[in-house]
Amino acid sequence: MRTPSVAHVAHVAAQAQQADPLRALSRSLLQLAEQAQHAPPQDLLHQALQTLRGLVPFDSAWWGEVSAGESGAGGGAQEVQAAPRNWLHGSIGLARGFADEWNALSAADDFAQHSMRHLGEVIRERDLVGAPPEDPQVMAFAERHGLYHCMALTAELPHSGLLFFVSVYRTPTRSEFTDAETVLFGEFVLHLLQHWHHRLQRLQSDSPRRPWDSFALAQPTGELLFAGLRISQALRAAHPEWAGTRLPPAVVQALSGAPCNLALGKACRLRLEPCGPLVALSIASRQHKQALAPRELSVAMLYAQGQSHKDIAATLGLTPATVRTYLRTAYAALGVRNKLELVAALRNA
Repeated sequence: MRTPSVAHVAHVAAQAQQADPLRALSRSLLQLAEQAQHAPPQDLLHQALQTLRGLVPFDSAWWGEVSAGESGAGGGAQEVQAAPRNWLHGSIGLARGFADEWNALSAADDFAQHSMRHLGEVIRERDLVGAPPEDPQVMAFAERHGLYHCMALTAELPHSGLLFFVSVYRTPTRSEFTDAETVLFGEFVLHLLQHWHHRLQRLQSDSPRRPWDSFALAQPTGELLFAGLRISQALRAAHPEWAGTRLPPAVVQALSGAPCNLALGKACRLRLEPCGPLVALSIASRQHKQALAPRELSVAMLYAQGQSHKDIAATLGLTPATVRTYLRTAYAALGVRNKLELVAALRNA
């Protein structure tokens, strides 16, 4: 009988040490998938963070949507923020005014800006070793809220013009996050972002289609679940005192009347539509409307009437490939993603 080598024994021991974390991650991801399928959308992120807490223990957490505030940020939006800004958030174990305080000093928060420059990567405070000393205001803010050990991941929220982030913290009496916890945190948050994006897509498909940056979802009481950059900027322009997360009072009052239209300043008209237990909000302005070229319109109308790509090509003297190109252009210009939405868009055009 062969005696196992030292290397083999070490390998088996390492596998045994890794088994529990891997099993814990697997179970957490299964629980996350279950929550993504069945939890009310307004509760999904909070429930998911509690699941994460069982996998990677933390004392407080903050998550939501943020604009980076750098030149060119916002996916081509007209207004560029002078500093990073949180537009809506949820939290565990933090004060209600946390986001407002952070917005006031966000330009000096090197940790947050580092995370925004490294999308999809987990960032800990140790990653800023060698950086200039932290701003005194930021240090006081961190001490006031017990943010001594920080870990965050920021990623693009597709087509919204904004970034989605999750930050978790530990108090000074706890140890910093380990390398193993960093890996678990990163895998969990990336799965969470994917589930959240898919949930938003399903919810948006039940409402009139608008570009993601011009779309928002809110509870009937006014708490926002999602808002794109352009609609967030429009809300702030019309209501300068608006701080995010909860819709301005004038908009909240109109929610009970959905479906309806609401003027939002001089440039935009806000459309409110029921969306299951939520209310969908969308805006459209002249500068975002795109007229279809005559051939694009003809292709779109024939397709909406039920003709196939080959039928349309034969009718208009085009190739099927050209028909597909015109349809893609029409879908993008009208902000639709399937034939039912195309029919509705052409009917309302």
